[in-house]
Amino acid sequence: MEWTTEKWRGDAELAYGLLRAFLGFNIMMHGISRIISGPGTFAATLVQQFQATPMANGVVSGFGYALPWLELILGLMLLVGIFTRWVVVAGFLLLGVLTYGTALIQDWETTGLQLTYAAVYALLLAFVGWNRWSVDGWLGAEKATGTPAA
Repeated sequence: MEWTTEKWRGDAELAYGLLRAFLGFNIMMHGISRIISGPGTFAATLVQQFQATPMANGVVSGFGYALPWLELILGLMLLVGIFTRWVVVAGFLLLGVLTYGTALIQDWETTGLQLTYAAVYALLLAFVGWNRWSVDGWLGAEKATGTPAA
């Protein structure tokens, strides 16, 4: 089979869709597992972790209750590929908050892992024009992402 630009583009779109769906599933499962085990349990764990920081317990607890739901919603939206550009930006912002927290408690292993997530988010944002295999793609790339279809 001869390698063509069309074949390459099709493979790139499939790879983008798989990466987007995989990250979406991963983030969604973070939320689901925290909801199943109880958002209160997760929030209490965060409050314990942040005891030695200047963060107020109420702020940490509130974030702990909200985070699983944010992960569930953003992950599901990313999984199916709806409003992809904005969901990726929201995911980046959420990751920034998480990185601030993990750096504050000096959890450098997790902070390093968050760089991997940031790299995947960056790829998804940089190549959002390849988002064909998604709800956005089915709705039409120009309407869904704000960029002209290639």
